[in-house]
Amino acid sequence: MKRGWVLVTGLAALVGLLPASNFDLLSPDGRIRIQVTVTDQVFWSLEVGGREVVLPSPVSLILEGGPVLGRNPVLNGHVRREIHRRVHPVVPVKNEEIIDRCRELELDFRGGYGLIFRVYDQGMAYRWVTRFGDDIRISEEKADFSLAGNYPVYFPREDELVSHYERSYQVTPAEDIPAEHFASLPVLVRPEEGPRLLITEADLVDYPAMFLSGSGERVLRGLFPPVVLKTSPASRRPDRSEKVKAVAAYIALTRGTRSFPWRVVGVAMEDRELLLNQLVYLLSSEPQTGNWGWVKPGKVAWDWWNALNIFGVDFRSGINTQTYRYYIDFAARYGLEYVILDEGWSRSTTDLTDSRPRIDLPGLVAYGRDRGVGIILWVLWKPLQRDMPAVLDRFQKWGAAGIKVDFMQRADQAMVRFYRRTAREAAGRHLVVDFHGAFKPAGLRRAYPNVLSYEGVKGLEHCKWSRDITPDHDCTLPFIRMVAGPMDYTPGAMVNAQKDRFHVSFTRPMSQGTRCHQLALYVLFESPLQMLCDSPSRYLQEPEYTRFLTGIPTTWDETVALAGKVGDYLVMARRKGGDWFLAAITDWTPRDFSVVPSFLDPGEYRVELYRDGVNADRYASDFQRERQKITRTGELKIHLQPGGGWVARIHR
Repeated sequence: MKRGWVLVTGLAALVGLLPASNFDLLSPDGRIRIQVTVTDQVFWSLEVGGREVVLPSPVSLILEGGPVLGRNPVLNGHVRREIHRRVHPVVPVKNEEIIDRCRELELDFRGGYGLIFRVYDQGMAYRWVTRFGDDIRISEEKADFSLAGNYPVYFPREDELVSHYERSYQVTPAEDIPAEHFASLPVLVRPEEGPRLLITEADLVDYPAMFLSGSGERVLRGLFPPVVLKTSPASRRPDRSEKVKAVAAYIALTRGTRSFPWRVVGVAMEDRELLLNQLVYLLSSEPQTGNWGWVKPGKVAWDWWNALNIFGVDFRSGINTQTYRYYIDFAARYGLEYVILDEGWSRSTTDLTDSRPRIDLPGLVAYGRDRGVGIILWVLWKPLQRDMPAVLDRFQKWGAAGIKVDFMQRADQAMVRFYRRTAREAAGRHLVVDFHGAFKPAGLRRAYPNVLSYEGVKGLEHCKWSRDITPDHDCTLPFIRMVAGPMDYTPGAMVNAQKDRFHVSFTRPMSQGTRCHQLALYVLFESPLQMLCDSPSRYLQEPEYTRFLTGIPTTWDETVALAGKVGDYLVMARRKGGDWFLAAITDWTPRDFSVVPSFLDPGEYRVELYRDGVNADRYASDFQRERQKITRTGELKIHLQPGGGWVARIHR
């Protein structure tokens, strides 16, 4: 990351003077205002465009056997700052340059602690800071969001705190969410009229992830997994699933001098503004010192979704050297950077010391290296944790390019530590990381840019056992889950079906919606490590289509959100170098859009586009390829069939 310029100004209240009990903080554009009130408790509230959307909400941090930070606080002083700088991400997911511009208020309280508030044009955040000499135990954190109305909440309800974060969004009025129901983050609050509020967190370090519970009122409350003291293998799939048998009476044991995670509220007047929100990245720790030039985003030929179902070959497909050479040859032919060897490559899921006899792993790595294709190895988190340095040393010796770590499921403090340790140890060996069975992104990818993607999303794999992955679901994810960071949804299905033709098959899966809907996801869904989920044999049958798909970048220099409504539709343009990609998807409702590409520079451009075929409403895999020319004042007509999609590459 190259640092831009930083302008910081401040004015401190002198210790001993009576500080004001109310503090206002305005966003740089003046649209968003928070008020912090210090009485017998610390409260914050939020206004957008003069409308109060979050009523005074209390915050506190309860220390075991000690004080309650934020209760009966004595204010020593405060500092105001303005921050304005340019950030250049190592791995640019939305834009090669991000403007980090905000106003900050830091409150210092007697007793060695403080609160920091920030307001951006895209939202607000606050965090605790402590300055104690010894380690501290946090019994509880009070983080309330008192909504000003009975707003609809997109609530990805969880059944327990052990979770893959793979949920559908249930739209529920705030008052109808009882205290015993809770959700993983992010959560979207979306009034019928007025600003949208996206609640999540950033800079999650050495602390449990936050969940949100209801209250039976208009208050969403922070909920945190306690420290896990004892686990045991679950009766079903004991190699990867576990039961928490004992927990502590506190949520974290941590350093006494530190900053705590940011509690983030993204703000958008229109749904499409959510697509551009980068607060989680901006609020997280800067990259660790070192040269990150070796980090290589890219696309992946993936074996598990398609159940290794290759065909038209003269050998038996399966977990063997010949099959993976076939995947590598396909990847090399179309310029894919990686092949994943998913579950089954090792002698057992709990022993990562060697590969199965039918796989010559060092030979495969060498075969891939000669063809410019890296090998990523799937691992369960528990055997990796058990012997991490030795395992990763072995992978590095073999020449692997990265790891896909799976089935963490938990989000307590110890698991958050595991993520960071994995990122650090992998980076030291120049290995990229993809977290599966994971909680949502919360800033680690900025500190360690080798962390390219996270699952933590109800993705296309669910087509193998459910009907949950619908076009409506696809039109929801970018406005909520993707705001937190990249999501390894794994698109690319080559067998596609309208609603009445879809059926579930674990070993021969298909997608709901059209073929062009799947193609558009490569532009719309952000993941610097983007999968091609289907069989190479299917892609090889349609070389022209596959060449277009594999030519779509996985990182972007510029993003423009053109239109969008949560759950209904999405139209977006992205630039990489001199090329623009324009894409659109819809739910089960057919739609038409007209786009004037004013984002283009002057001059004439060539357009190569893929659109739903005239019969895609009956046969979802039907598509048409077209070529045309356009200028920035021209018009592109987009027609989407039910569950449809549309994609164009626009270039000189």
